[in-house]
Amino acid sequence: MKALDGLRELAPNYDAILSDVWGVVHNGVTAHPAAAEALAEYRRQGGRVVLITNAPRPAGPIIEMLDGMGIPREAYDALVSSGGATRAILAEEYRGHTLHYVGPPVENDALFEGLDITLGSAEEASAVVVTDLDDDDETPDMYEDRIRFWLSRNLPMICANPDRVVEDGDRFIYCGGALADLYEAHGGMVRMIGKPYRPIYTEALHQAELATGRPLERSRILAIGDSVRTDAIGAAGAGLDLLFITGSIHAAELDAFGNPDPASIEALLKPSDANVAGFMAKLSW
Repeated sequence: MKALDGLRELAPNYDAILSDVWGVVHNGVTAHPAAAEALAEYRRQGGRVVLITNAPRPAGPIIEMLDGMGIPREAYDALVSSGGATRAILAEEYRGHTLHYVGPPVENDALFEGLDITLGSAEEASAVVVTDLDDDDETPDMYEDRIRFWLSRNLPMICANPDRVVEDGDRFIYCGGALADLYEAHGGMVRMIGKPYRPIYTEALHQAELATGRPLERSRILAIGDSVRTDAIGAAGAGLDLLFITGSIHAAELDAFGNPDPASIEALLKPSDANVAGFMAKLSW
C-alpha cells in the first residue's frame, strides 16, 4: 500500500480518470483547490477526466454548483451523476405515476422535472424515491414509523443517492443510502442507483471514451474516491485501479493527517477487492 505525494506519480500510467466529487473535489461547503488543479493539470498533459458522483441531481445543476464553488470546468471533461441515472429509470418505468419523495424540499426538483410524475403522499404512491433525509439534522431511526407504513403498502424504494454519510464542512450528515439500508433491513425492496452499481460506471466509461475519442483499456483508467462502500467497491466491480483519498469520511480512523498506517488502510480496503494504486490524504498534483 503506497503513500503518494501527488497525482503526478500515477498520471503517466492512465489515459483517463473517473473522479469522485464530494470528499475529493469539495467537502460540501468549500472547494479543494489543489484537487481541482490536479485534475486540470492532468488534462493539460493529455489525460481525460470524468467526474462521477452520487449526487441525486442531473448533471446540469451539479455543474452550476461546482461553478459557484470556483471549481473550473478545465478540471473535467464530463460529469455523470446518480441523479441522471435515476431520471432515466423514472422516465422509463414511472411516467404518469405518483411517487412519494424523501429528501430536502425543492433542492432536488430537477430530478423529476419534465417526467410526467406527480409527487404525493405515501398513501397514494407507487414507490418511494429517496435522495437524502428530509433534514440534515435527522437520523435514519427517526423514520421507523414511516418505514412501517411503506412496508404495509409494499412500496419499492428507489435510492438516488447510495452514500450513507458525506462531509458537510466540519461535520458528517446522513444520506439516502443510510435510509435505504434501514428499509432493506426491515424487509423492504430497494433499488440503489449510482456508485458502486454498474449502470453509473457504464455511462462514465462511455463519457471517458467520448472524451478521448477512442476505446479505452480498463487498465488505463484510474478511479479516485474516498469511500470504501461506493468508490472502492465500484472501482473493483468496473475493473479499475483506485487512488484512495484518506482525508475525508475515513480521516479520523486512519489518522489521515497525522501518521497514517498503510497496513490499516490496506485492511480497510481489503473487503472491496479494489486494486489500490496508492493513497493520499487529499488529492493534489
